[in-house]
Amino acid sequence: MKAAVIHRYGRNDQVHIEEVAKPEPLANDLLVSVQAASVNPVDFKIRDGQLRQIVPYRLPLVLGNDLSGVVVSVGASVSRFKVGDEVFARLDKDRIGAYAEFALVSETAAARKPTRLSHVEAASIPLVGLTAWQALVDIAKLSAGQSVLIHAGSGGVGTFAIQLAKHLGATVATTVGARNSTLVKGLGADQVIDYKSQRFDELVKGVDAVFDTQGGEILERSFRVVKHGGTVVTVGGVPDARFAKAWGLNPFLVLALRFLTRRITRAAKKRGAKFEYLFMHADGAELGEIAKLLDAGVIRPVIDRTFHLASIRDALAYAETGRAVGKVVVTIP
Repeated sequence: MKAAVIHRYGRNDQVHIEEVAKPEPLANDLLVSVQAASVNPVDFKIRDGQLRQIVPYRLPLVLGNDLSGVVVSVGASVSRFKVGDEVFARLDKDRIGAYAEFALVSETAAARKPTRLSHVEAASIPLVGLTAWQALVDIAKLSAGQSVLIHAGSGGVGTFAIQLAKHLGATVATTVGARNSTLVKGLGADQVIDYKSQRFDELVKGVDAVFDTQGGEILERSFRVVKHGGTVVTVGGVPDARFAKAWGLNPFLVLALRFLTRRITRAAKKRGAKFEYLFMHADGAELGEIAKLLDAGVIRPVIDRTFHLASIRDALAYAETGRAVGKVVVTIP
């Protein structure tokens, strides 16, 4: 089968389309004929080797973290899916490989594809949908009548998070470039802040939660706008020491991360805020709940461009510019 493979960490010139062996499903696996897969920032980080301390992949490695496709074979212990089912999934973090004609998906990571969505639309959802769900529902426990600031509202995670927050009944503020103001208002944003000409920490005060995708200074300033006892969740920047400990990382790395994130830790403590670094995980049950919202039309996919698998380098390069509005999707004929 054809797949996008790296043999060593590096930039896009290390990504090659090659013929590799089709994987064989284990007892709890689905073998899926991949119809489409999406591009996410985590793909660049894996390609570059930025995550090798957290998830030590074995090279050569097929890239790609989420997909939509058709089940062509199932393991002996699979009970929830059968051959011919259309599914979508965020693959388990230690066994990726969505940029390929076939991929293995754990039964617990898969959900049935929303019937109203095409494979391209469905493939755009799993990673960003689960990221937003785990940040806003599982961690922040956002509910009706509360307020949230969502950074980078026109990105893949942001476009989904705005819609999810509105569904939960929250008032939503978001930061975007001026050209995407109409888009995020259409998704439900109540307050739109132009990050190029306005400072969000001068316009937003006392929100119940902040969902950050940027890290660095943006994350640090976010503690100025959250109310005492509120929640700040980030998927950007550097993991904190607590995250590193929970993942059983090297003690020296834990110490290094504690030093690197000391300003963030102090800001959270000073504000009396709950702070959590989120490295989202595959969850078929949560993805099933997301599928219901998609089928009901509560949330809609936002897709910028599609590329063929043969143009995977172009897809990665375009997504990496940060200019994409919504998601970039790779089709796999």
